[in-house]
Amino acid sequence: MKRTVPLLITALGGFVLIIAYFIPRTQGWGEIAAIWFDVLASIAFVLGGGNLIKIHLKKVSDHKSGWGYSGITLAAFIITLSIGLGKIGVNPNIQFPTHEWSGSYREIGTPFWWLYEYVFKPLTATMFAMLAFYVASAAFRAFRAKNIEAILLLGTAFIILLGRTFAGVALTAWLPEWLSGLKLENLTVIIMKVFNTAGNRAIMIGIALGIASTSLKVLLGVDRSYLGQSKE
Repeated sequence: MKRTVPLLITALGGFVLIIAYFIPRTQGWGEIAAIWFDVLASIAFVLGGGNLIKIHLKKVSDHKSGWGYSGITLAAFIITLSIGLGKIGVNPNIQFPTHEWSGSYREIGTPFWWLYEYVFKPLTATMFAMLAFYVASAAFRAFRAKNIEAILLLGTAFIILLGRTFAGVALTAWLPEWLSGLKLENLTVIIMKVFNTAGNRAIMIGIALGIASTSLKVLLGVDRSYLGQSKE
């Protein structure tokens, strides 16, 4: 029963959403299923938060390698959660001035807004700025002209990079009007609109087919990986 009931619930919810999408009269069923999804998602947030606290508290108590980072993670989690749930520093809504919690916790000037703007955003920008160096090193290794595919990748990247700069535009500015399609800025537009768009669409079609096949496997009970491994 521990494995059969979740399979039946998953299949029922999935097929209800599919039917509600294609049959207008059953749209209410889909809305009910979406509400249940929100309930389950809320429970998942609570479980995820509890699991985060459990794992990092254990690392701090055992003084494992990197336990200081776990302490920072716990402190940031508890402070952000307390400020958000308690609406600390939030001004009451103008329509309900006597209710202290009636204001929005994301209002400009609130502590939660300050944490988001001056802590979360700078940390996110720093992380992505560091990733740029890893992307550059990976691109350098990938752009070695070892075969036809690598040569095409290198040539295309070279045209795109030059076409986006003033120097690249100046290099082909001397070409006559009837050869304007060979100018680097125009080649860049053609590559991005034609070849890049075609590649993106092919990738998205492949992803959509993969999602559809995986979803059918889950709904029909063929793929049961989300249930975990049964203990025998």
